[in-house]
Amino acid sequence: MNAIAIDPLPHAIDTTLTLPGSKSYTNRAFIAAALARGETRLRHALFSDDTRYMADSLRRLGIAVHEDEASRTMTVPGCDGTLPASQAQLFVGNAGTAARFLPPMLALGTGTFELDGVPRMHQRPIGPLLTALRSLGANVECLGAPESVPLRVIADGLVGGLVRIRGDLSSQYISGLLLSAPYMRDGLKIALDGPLVSRPYVAMTQQTMRDFGVQATAEGDDTFIVAPGQRYVGRDYDVEPDASAASYFFAAAAITGGRARVEGLGSRSLQGDLDLVHILARMGCKVGQGETWTEVIGPPRGQLRGVEVDMRDLSDVAQTLAIVAPFASSPSRITGIGFIRAKETDRIGAPVRELVKLGARAEEEPDGIRIDPGVPHGGTVATYDDHRMAMSFAVLGLVVPGIRIENPSCTAKTFPDYFDYLARLR
Repeated sequence: MNAIAIDPLPHAIDTTLTLPGSKSYTNRAFIAAALARGETRLRHALFSDDTRYMADSLRRLGIAVHEDEASRTMTVPGCDGTLPASQAQLFVGNAGTAARFLPPMLALGTGTFELDGVPRMHQRPIGPLLTALRSLGANVECLGAPESVPLRVIADGLVGGLVRIRGDLSSQYISGLLLSAPYMRDGLKIALDGPLVSRPYVAMTQQTMRDFGVQATAEGDDTFIVAPGQRYVGRDYDVEPDASAASYFFAAAAITGGRARVEGLGSRSLQGDLDLVHILARMGCKVGQGETWTEVIGPPRGQLRGVEVDMRDLSDVAQTLAIVAPFASSPSRITGIGFIRAKETDRIGAPVRELVKLGARAEEEPDGIRIDPGVPHGGTVATYDDHRMAMSFAVLGLVVPGIRIENPSCTAKTFPDYFDYLARLR
């Protein structure tokens, strides 16, 4: 298998970066813009596999998305709540946001629509979303294994009303329902059964909807309401940088004893993954933040401290923290993330296997990872076709000689230019 070698840096990093746009905001804005009245320009949008799958799906639904990668702009002519196509076959790869955001939108239409993805997507849970859609009157058929992709939606609009849904597997179910709720006749009231994981992502959904003219309100911690009669309005929409992508450079600052500053991503951001910097501060890093920037300065080598932290609300950067933890002077424990075993790969088992392969001391726990001090040695890292495995373990190579990353092209899912950015640190 193709692999890329990561050469250690001759010095601590000292960098100021402007990173690509947030995948989460780009794909949320796509749904709102597609359903809106009027045209939307998504500026500083992310151009990656996940967002291209979403753009292609919208085009297959008759919404003529135009991409201008040179200007990092996507133009979306809204359909004003009426899907132009009456039939379409959509393919979303391994894009979880597209797989969870599109079915409610398809149910708003009139006709027959099919949605499929790569084999791993067939294994990723979607049952609670399908159950919720059926309770709202949607006709959804699974074409393979029960309660999974591939699926067919025979659509004739959605009445809406009250729906109950689990929140402990994925917040994307709730976001997908909320994004399409303005076009349900009676609006939507979502009542959660059990705790909600990755709660900041629902706040990001609410913010995106608000930016396009719709209010999705929360009642306590377990109820979300979209009143009927609201509609999205097209606009110029600026996508802020991706906090998950920023995490790798903050981690690089932590383990090299250097500095990484990310522009455009600051204290106003609702992206939960940005909270990684506060965990790094607990480990001994200095963190600075303004409204539009965030900076991490790592301590001298050997002065990081271990940490115990519940990462249920920022699970996409658990792997990032996992590669920082071996450089701490005391053990670290990441908890609250059992649900990420069903992501692009088993994101508890995979990082533990690779850390142990590299000589680190790491153990799986039912809902997390324990990592003891001990600098890893070189070796080839299997990435399991998971972009976050590739990007996080590549950071190790900045200080550990002999790190090779298998299948580096898997980073195209969310950050196609990642290794170019990493090379610029030199």
